[in-house]
Amino acid sequence: MTLAELFILAVGLSMDAFAVAVCKGLAMEKLTLGRTCVVGAWFGGFQALMPLIGWLLGSAFSRYITAFDHWIAFGLLALIGAGMIREAAKGENSEADSSLKVRTMFLLAVATSIDALAVGVTFAFLNVAIIPAICFIGVVTFILSALGVKIGNVFGAKYKAKSEAAGGVILILLGLKILLEHLGIISF
Repeated sequence: MTLAELFILAVGLSMDAFAVAVCKGLAMEKLTLGRTCVVGAWFGGFQALMPLIGWLLGSAFSRYITAFDHWIAFGLLALIGAGMIREAAKGENSEADSSLKVRTMFLLAVATSIDALAVGVTFAFLNVAIIPAICFIGVVTFILSALGVKIGNVFGAKYKAKSEAAGGVILILLGLKILLEHLGIISF
């Protein structure tokens, strides 16, 4: 996986966290650098941790499913992407909550990084260097989440659904690229 592909994947994965961070920023009356960094650290940390867990699980089982791993990668990314697009299309505006309590942030961080667990399984099949990959994903998510808090605080929740839909499309296209490359239809 190239650095450009990893960057695109990291951006796609971080769109859920970005959307929630926008809502957090919307609810915050007073935005501080510390509060911004707390949100970024929760989301970035879990976006790095979940692919590692997925990679560990995928590595344990990869030798049994290498003949069809590209289909699994495509299927997982397509399902995750479709789910993100479906959530964006619902158009439900969840009530903004500015709480940064551990329980609240833990649940949000897990909820926004479940898709990264499946991507970690995919990483095992693609033989991705996991430590640099998860660090990169974590940093990108941290930055985008911190930016989301600021944007939410300034502009509101206007772009929440659009960012989630864009993340879904990115993941589906990346899954399709993996499948087509493995089948020899395209090569990058």
